[in-house]
Amino acid sequence: MAKEPKQPKKTKQPSQQTLTSDEDSVWKDLLDNYLVEFMEFFFPDAHSKIDWQRGFKFLDKELQKVVRESDAKRRSVDKLVQVWLKDGTESWVLLHIEIQGQWTEDFAERMFIYQYRIFDRYRHKVASFILFSDDNPNWQPNKFSYELLGAELIWHYNTIKVLNYKSQWTELEQNLNPFSIVVMAHLKFQETRNNFNERYQWKWILIKMLYKRGYSKKDILELFRFLDWILILPKELEDQLNLDIDEFERSNSMPYITTWERRGIEKGLQQGLQQGLQQGLQDGESNLLIHMLKRRFGQLSDELTSKVKSLPIPELESLGEAIFDFQSLSDLELWLKGKQL
Repeated sequence: MAKEPKQPKKTKQPSQQTLTSDEDSVWKDLLDNYLVEFMEFFFPDAHSKIDWQRGFKFLDKELQKVVRESDAKRRSVDKLVQVWLKDGTESWVLLHIEIQGQWTEDFAERMFIYQYRIFDRYRHKVASFILFSDDNPNWQPNKFSYELLGAELIWHYNTIKVLNYKSQWTELEQNLNPFSIVVMAHLKFQETRNNFNERYQWKWILIKMLYKRGYSKKDILELFRFLDWILILPKELEDQLNLDIDEFERSNSMPYITTWERRGIEKGLQQGLQQGLQQGLQDGESNLLIHMLKRRFGQLSDELTSKVKSLPIPELESLGEAIFDFQSLSDLELWLKGKQL
């Protein structure tokens, strides 16, 4: 029997962690790999009406053209997919899928602009499906409408909210769809923003769940990547978690994650820096660090972003090691000041 993890030492409480729009791109990989499962889990009625045996086609490049023509602000996570329906009433329809991670005042209007521009370009019906991953329980717009001089427009779209699954934890534990893990991880991300020790415990529980569900190695690695991205831990807890995983794999003869590259955020950062060194891509290194800083502290000012981008490669490596000791952006500012930028 695998040993349960040791109770971790108490760590300093983190400043509030925020998922920024550019980091939401992790969801894109999930949609690329698990589109059918996504629709089955979040929108089962629509899923049942699509003829998945005929396949589907991503039209991301086409969507980018539509977005560039729009005056609306573009989000990083959106997918346009061509599918066929079972009833034969339409040769094919377009699914517009969006992951929305934060409140925006003009969201419904932007969705409507996307919808009519897609329809205007392809002259095919468009169904929009929105997953809200923010933590505002009072925000879930599902229509765009206006009335003027007796004329009226009302456009509805499909929505679901991760936060609404909070009361369905038992059902999530029993559901083998990969997105049940994704939802549980996102809920625990929201609940443990200010408690790394609790996050450590939940991350370990969810990792063990990956193994016990009988997923393939590919699925375990793909879902683990999401867990590692969203449930970020400081170095000492990540090191303890890796020891727990190694012991669990040895005890259960499941050499899945330990055969992969180092899982922790710190090692992922170092890998990115090393690849950048090998390829001579300093911009890639600084961008990765900026993403990490945004993940921990939210948006960075243009001034701080510029200073990080101006760092030479050796200083980028030093920042990569120091980032996990920062408790706030003030620590970053002091670190940069010490470099006399």
